[in-house]
Amino acid sequence: MGLGGCIILIAVGAILTFATDWDMQGVNLDLVGVIFMIVGLIGVATFSSIAKRKRVVVPPTAPVIDEDHHQRGGYQGY
Repeated sequence: MGLGGCIILIAVGAILTFATDWDMQGVNLDLVGVIFMIVGLIGVATFSSIAKRKRVVVPPTAPVIDEDHHQRGGYQGY
């Protein structure tokens, strides 16, 4: 599940918890919404920690100058 899926879980959980007043027998929609939000937050935390580990910093390299291909004066005749 990517970052987008986690955000969708958080949004659906918030909608179920705060924006609905449906009553279903045997199902507490407020609790289901809270569970969705918690799972979404765990997913975001996991995704961000994995993304930090994959980020590799490559140190800048100095340019390599090949002296054989540079002309040092007039016409070389190549």
